[in-house]
Amino acid sequence: MRLATWNVNSLRARLPRVEEWINDVRPDVLCLQETKLAEDAFPHLAFEQLGYECVHHGQGQWNGVAIVSRVGLVDVVRGFADGGDPDPEARLVTATCGGIRVSSVYVPNGRSLDNDHYVYKLAWMKRLLAHLRANESADSSVIVTGDFNIAPDDRDVYDPARFVGATHVSQPERDSLGELETWGLVDVFRRHHDEGGLYSWWDYRSGDFHQGRGLRIDLILATEAVARRSRWTIVDRNARKGQQPSDHAPVLVDIDD
Repeated sequence: MRLATWNVNSLRARLPRVEEWINDVRPDVLCLQETKLAEDAFPHLAFEQLGYECVHHGQGQWNGVAIVSRVGLVDVVRGFADGGDPDPEARLVTATCGGIRVSSVYVPNGRSLDNDHYVYKLAWMKRLLAHLRANESADSSVIVTGDFNIAPDDRDVYDPARFVGATHVSQPERDSLGELETWGLVDVFRRHHDEGGLYSWWDYRSGDFHQGRGLRIDLILATEAVARRSRWTIVDRNARKGQQPSDHAPVLVDIDD
């Protein structure tokens, strides 16, 4: 199975690029974030013509997550299933694809450490953990992937000194990732790449992509049952090039049967 995650930063604006990329790369499962589409505006037909089933959880011009799959898509859950109130924002969708329980997540940005959105971000990560504990087993095949808006460690930041006191790198955010790892998830990219300087997001401004000023915040987290079967993973930097790209690049992993 080839699985990919990609924050497309508006599927309406980027659908032709996504279609072209799918034809080139042929992922079996593609998790999308920031679709920025209402439920009835999602281009199901376009993906079906490429051979994919789709599920989308959207809310109009903000957020939005989706899973498209050509290896099955069943047992869909939109949002948290932890017994709490529904999340007011469309940031999580889950389905079983090819025998793996896959979640596409778009973690809140946080904005700044003194912002209410940062409090929401930390609470959201706790709910994600509660959702996993309530619905999944760390001994089964689970992937939680998407835009986490958290750089796991300083290798994942082009200049850690510039981010002191900022979101994406604060200790509480990184601790929340650590709690997911304690539950049983593995950072699959780090299973295969130990070096720094490998990023998945670059600001549009100031030529950051060409200058190598990025962050690795798009993660594929998997239980050991999946991670040990992973044989190759990469950030597809080519998808960040050209006209009107997303500010994120897709991250891919190949998983043996």
